[in-house]
Amino acid sequence: MTDPAPSFARAWTAPTLSVIVPTFNERDNIAPLVEKLEAALAGVAFEVIIVDDDSPDGTAALAKQIALEKPHVRCIHRVGRRGLSSACIEGMAASAAEFVAVIDADHQHDESILPLMLERAREGADIAVGSRYTGEGSSTEGFSARREAGSKLATRLSGFITGKALSDPMSGYFLLRRALFNEIVPRLSHEGFKILLDIIVTANRRRSGRLVIAEVPYSFRPRFAGESKMSPLIVAQFLGLIVSQVSRGFLPTSFLLFSLVGASGILVHLVTLTLAFEVFDFNFANSQLLATVVAMTTNFILNNELTYADKKLRGRRFWTGLLSFYLVCSFGALANVSVASVLFEAHVVNFLFAGIAGAIMSVVFNYAATRIFTWR
Repeated sequence: MTDPAPSFARAWTAPTLSVIVPTFNERDNIAPLVEKLEAALAGVAFEVIIVDDDSPDGTAALAKQIALEKPHVRCIHRVGRRGLSSACIEGMAASAAEFVAVIDADHQHDESILPLMLERAREGADIAVGSRYTGEGSSTEGFSARREAGSKLATRLSGFITGKALSDPMSGYFLLRRALFNEIVPRLSHEGFKILLDIIVTANRRRSGRLVIAEVPYSFRPRFAGESKMSPLIVAQFLGLIVSQVSRGFLPTSFLLFSLVGASGILVHLVTLTLAFEVFDFNFANSQLLATVVAMTTNFILNNELTYADKKLRGRRFWTGLLSFYLVCSFGALANVSVASVLFEAHVVNFLFAGIAGAIMSVVFNYAATRIFTWR
């Protein structure tokens, strides 16, 4: 009887492990990383899924070129969306393997421990984490003293919400069963840069505290090529994730960042108002108008850089986005005044609480509306 399967299907071996590599401007790191993974995982049926956020340096083009020569390499080229967490989620969702791992493209994670991480998962661990702070692990080569201190502080903060005694919950290097990922993916946040923390908290709640985690030590290495992605943006989004998890997702990270930007806008408004009215001797109406426009503009810029970094508006879209932001915030101001006036005139609350209620209404309205009209 003739085998109906084509020859390429008979020769192909389904991967047991998918290694997800999120990238942005990592062209010089991709080829040597693939070679290191091939050496480390010799004897393991694996694939490499490179998830690139439309890097201007041509990372995706190179990844696709490598994929033409190596069938165990493939590329997901994302256009119009960015973010490490969402890239990891998209890569894991594209896998059909029994196990999925996430590793950085910059070679700071030691790929040689992947077989041991896979072994720990096969032995029963739900998640195997590459740790810089347990056993013989180390971070001194890859971190400056300031970044290492910041990482350890973040680790202590993370411990409050994970409910697990982990040495390195901030690690970006981990492996888990795809079945577990499929179970929790609807509840994962696509925002921010610390996907492991989100996975652990979500899975631990799902498993009622019975999540099994194994830690495998490794030495954190210096970056091979390119520039570090660490920035104040990552710090702010991490803090937003902490608060979001404490609220069990009721307050999205983006809403918290949007609110913080709005709070900074109040300060900008007051400073501009004071300068215009007291220093430049504008009348109050013109001073108030100028302060409002300046505060709206700084809020838009900060939200574009911080809250919606994954949807950042550039070029002509920056200016059309700014105009739509002005329009939305104008309606938000009307909502603020309307709610506050109704509450105050109905004698439901005093003027201070009426003002606070109006401000909250304005923030919620602006957040919802700008997600629809400005950062679609």
